[in-house]
Amino acid sequence: MKIANSLMSGLGTTVFEVMSALARQHQSVNLGQGFPDDKGPEAVRRAAADYLMDGHNQYPPMMGLPELRQAVAAHAKRFQGLEVDWQSEVLVTSGATEALGDCLFGLIEPGDEVVLIEPLYDSYLPIVRRAGGIPKLVRLEPPTWSLPREALAAAFSDRTKLILFNTPMNPCSKVFDREELEFIAALCRKHDAYAVCDEVYEHIIFDDRRHLSIMALPGMRERTARIGSAGKSFSVTGWKVGYVTAPVEMMKAIAKTHQFMTFTTPPNLQWGAAAGLRLDDGYYSGLAGDMQRKRDRLAGALAAIGFDVLPAHGTYFVTTDFRPLGFNGTDEDFCRYITVEAGVTAVPVSAFYDQPEAAPRHFARFCFCKHDETLDTAIARLSAHFKA
Repeated sequence: MKIANSLMSGLGTTVFEVMSALARQHQSVNLGQGFPDDKGPEAVRRAAADYLMDGHNQYPPMMGLPELRQAVAAHAKRFQGLEVDWQSEVLVTSGATEALGDCLFGLIEPGDEVVLIEPLYDSYLPIVRRAGGIPKLVRLEPPTWSLPREALAAAFSDRTKLILFNTPMNPCSKVFDREELEFIAALCRKHDAYAVCDEVYEHIIFDDRRHLSIMALPGMRERTARIGSAGKSFSVTGWKVGYVTAPVEMMKAIAKTHQFMTFTTPPNLQWGAAAGLRLDDGYYSGLAGDMQRKRDRLAGALAAIGFDVLPAHGTYFVTTDFRPLGFNGTDEDFCRYITVEAGVTAVPVSAFYDQPEAAPRHFARFCFCKHDETLDTAIARLSAHFKA
């Protein structure tokens, strides 16, 4: 038999599935995979349920339900001051990962260079490479995760097609500030490059910080694709509803890719997402406040146990250095160890690098978007184990 595609068949099982399977095997509290315990706002779930029973359950428009695309455009105006044409500049996708695929397959020609920032979400590199892109990796260093401007500038050239980055950033919980975004924008303008910005955690941001989209900066409106997620904004990750906002010329290629990738997304879930985007500001501030409280609950307890806890400015995650506990193995060893011996699961941060063996190997990522009871059980287990 002829072999399958060598790139895709050579990929390992995602670290999230590996660790979740180990957690199930050992009945561990799973703080590895990033999905909330919460059911999501009742108004959002009710809107989707009502549409399922009473709405039109046939193919919706390829670009998405008009009601959701209008809501995405209004949301961009409300929170970022962006004027968006919902008919030509908004696309609904089956999750943000599909949105990433649509953008990358639609924009990259084989041989194009793509700038990426490590640590990075695990789907970025396989999609870039399958699209024929050549990754140019720039690494942020803990504990501050500051943007290395000289290295980033060196990664750009006239062969750069685009930069792909995430803010707020999974796994390291960094939020890019205005000065960093302006530096990235200047490089995009200088080298005539696109920006594909994964902004799925835009409303999960802490300590009075404000999410700023690079699309809102001068000269970036016409060269940026902005990706959002109903799953993250409304705690319904299983719905897999994402959306892309991009200028008309970029959107033409992105939408054609979507047409032959999934074509469309369940209409009742789109309807529910539209209801969510119309929720008042109190919902969004409440979401951020609740997640910040959970962050503080888990981070404070981990610090008390003996972990060195790095700052977390957004997302669902807190990164910890476990060396103060006296563990001398790798991060993968540590995450397996606490799953089996302490009954709590985390994810090794080296999994978010292109070459894990050359990455920092002493950090574990814990997810805090869980019920307080779940967090408290995990804390109690870790505390009992390491005190013993």
